[in-house]
Amino acid sequence: MSAKLYKEINHNTLVAIPNPSKEAYEIKIKIPEFTFLGVKQQPDFATVFLTFYPKKKIIELKSLKQYVYELRDITVSYERLINIFYEHLMKVYEPDRLRIVMICNPRGGISSKCTIDSDWKARGGDEKYKDWMHSNGEDNWNVLM
Repeated sequence: MSAKLYKEINHNTLVAIPNPSKEAYEIKIKIPEFTFLGVKQQPDFATVFLTFYPKKKIIELKSLKQYVYELRDITVSYERLINIFYEHLMKVYEPDRLRIVMICNPRGGISSKCTIDSDWKARGGDEKYKDWMHSNGEDNWNVLM
């Protein structure tokens, strides 16, 4: 396979299924083998954490896995990729809340962490959850392991 540009990322792989509950609940998803090609077409690796508060639709995990697999051949910076990933998930699933944390493996001795939360006013949110405001910068994901 040859590398593709970020404009070729297709959200049509993502499948939504009906939410089986009308009650509020949280879904946490960990993607420990998130890979893509950096802007120099060198492989980049990250662990991605999704926090998802569903409304009418939930994520079909098999389709999420296929979507993530397709990203392996995409040439993109991680800053652009987290934004595209966020936009696609919001468009397909229309959740009450979506938080994405992408922790990139070190490259050249530097690592980074990118976060997007639909609760942020800057992202059009109402800031009704505000749990992100009290974080010390470290998210506790031990419950997923």
